[in-house]
Amino acid sequence: MPDQIVWEDFARIDIRVGRIVAAEAFPEARKPAYKLTLDFGPDIGTKRSSAQLTGLYTTADLVDRLVLAVVNFPPRQIGPFRSEVLVLGVPTAAGDVALVVPDCDVPVGGRLF
Repeated sequence: MPDQIVWEDFARIDIRVGRIVAAEAFPEARKPAYKLTLDFGPDIGTKRSSAQLTGLYTTADLVDRLVLAVVNFPPRQIGPFRSEVLVLGVPTAAGDVALVVPDCDVPVGGRLF
């Protein structure tokens, strides 16, 4: 069983809805990945992320898609790219990453609670 946390621990993680506005190949990454640009609305703005989604998605599949991302991790340098948010996904049985997404249209910037 995973370690238990209290509500306050979970509440510190800021998970928001973002819309992917651009996706491009990231050939410099050690593992196949894309560079994503996401819009989180006026309060957070536009952020970038590296995401290992190449097994299930093309760049064209990703643009305009709503996703969930952690927006309050510190930025992480991945080779020549600065990743500012963590796009959430779940591994499939084959090891590819499937995005965690809202199942209907919701406003960008909305917080998971």
